Amino acid sequence: MSMTRWEPFRGLNTLQEQVNRLFEDSFSRSRSGHAELASWAPAVDVYETESELVVKADLPDVQEKDIDVRMENNTLTIRGERKFSNEVQDDNYLRIERAYGTFTRSFSLPNTVNTEAIKADYRNGVLSVSMPKREETKPKQIKISVSENGKK
Repeated sequence: MSMTRWEPFRGLNTLQEQVNRLFEDSFSRSRSGHAELASWAPAVDVYETESELVVKADLPDVQEKDIDVRMENNTLTIRGERKFSNEVQDDNYLRIERAYGTFTRSFSLPNTVNTEAIKADYRNGVLSVSMPKREETKPKQIKISVSENGKK
């Protein structure tokens, strides 16, 4: 029986190789020879306040004209594309890790959203979609009347 020195990170090296291979396989060369990447999904935060529901999506290097926000059947859909810049010829790249191409994110929304008052704002690479709640669904504080001896 042969003895092999234990290497605690051997499994991590294999995992890293698999991740690298997966990443490299994501790239394909188009007929023009340009590197292309399949669709990607931007990071998104969704939070709720008493008065609204907010979706924030990180879209650095995406032009405003390449972003489409739609509401249909209580589903918010954000579509867009981050285009690959031709500042440098493809052959000069040593590594390309940022995702390029089209993306789509969809969110089913509760019936409490006022779909007629949705606003979208794009600033510093972050898309913010604010969806106010309908008035009748906002929390209301109910005043308690106090009576003495059972009389009002």
